[in-house]
Amino acid sequence: MAHPASRVLAMLELLQAHRHLTGPDLAGRLGVDERTVRRYAGTLADLGIPVTTVRGRYGGYRLLPGFKLPPLMFTDDEAVAVLLGLVAAERLGLSTEAPAAAAAAAKISRVLPRPLAERLAALRGSLGFTLRDRPPPAPGSAAEHAPPDTGTLLTVGAATRARERLAVTYRSWRGPTTERDVDPYGVVFHAGRWYLVGHDHRSGEVRSLRVDRIAAARPTAARFTPPPDFDPVAHLRGQLAGLPWTWEVEVLVEADLAELRARVPASVGDLAEADGGVRLRCRAQSLPGMAQLLAGLGHPFTVVGPAELRDAVADLAGRLAGYAGRG
Repeated sequence: MAHPASRVLAMLELLQAHRHLTGPDLAGRLGVDERTVRRYAGTLADLGIPVTTVRGRYGGYRLLPGFKLPPLMFTDDEAVAVLLGLVAAERLGLSTEAPAAAAAAAKISRVLPRPLAERLAALRGSLGFTLRDRPPPAPGSAAEHAPPDTGTLLTVGAATRARERLAVTYRSWRGPTTERDVDPYGVVFHAGRWYLVGHDHRSGEVRSLRVDRIAAARPTAARFTPPPDFDPVAHLRGQLAGLPWTWEVEVLVEADLAELRARVPASVGDLAEADGGVRLRCRAQSLPGMAQLLAGLGHPFTVVGPAELRDAVADLAGRLAGYAGRG
């Protein structure tokens, strides 16, 4: 027979996992009668954990919403999932200014059973990523960025959900700081950076603002209605794809559209079905790099333009033929 204290903790875990449970439901899950469930609820209340009783036909027990539980309980699988998620988030840059991820991981690791903690430490120590670390940008460069402030990110998210206009203090990549009123349509994480996509009343256009460059964001209580079916992710991709590049590239690839979409990210270029295959349109800074990308697709292709890309492909083919001829 399980110790009563174990059942009390089991009841706490059930109430953490479910918003509301009836007395008979709890009794069945714990293997006790409803009178004992009421006693367990009283024990939790005596420990300072606010278990409330909901009366009526659909009554039962629930925890007070918003209560931060000191003894937050995870199963082994849940603890591993949380820790690996924190490791992945740190690697991807999906974090905020405060070192909360490392602190949370340390707290969970300290209370794990020793065998599980050792196995997880071994996994983290041997874990590799195909995603390469980004070299740190030079101070003052346009690429320089830091994780966004936690409060700013939460404010932006809340305003997006509430459709509430924000007064934003923003530092552009050129340096000057400006004051703007922004209707936030969405928050997007892309390539290690957070973006606020919304209507900027200062420019009169839909803009994408880097959240790490927002010095302050204040709700204004003014409401707005976003455009119907607006897709912040698609807008950001289109905006980034429209940045000035050296070369406009168009290639006809003899492949299936679905297969090619699995090989070519949407951030690289636009794909569309065409006679004889798939038309790839994109912008490129380096034609030799584009030639390598096309060769890596593993499908026949025809360069529509520019003509210089044909030269880059021929040069790559010549170098590869030279490598193949080595003894």
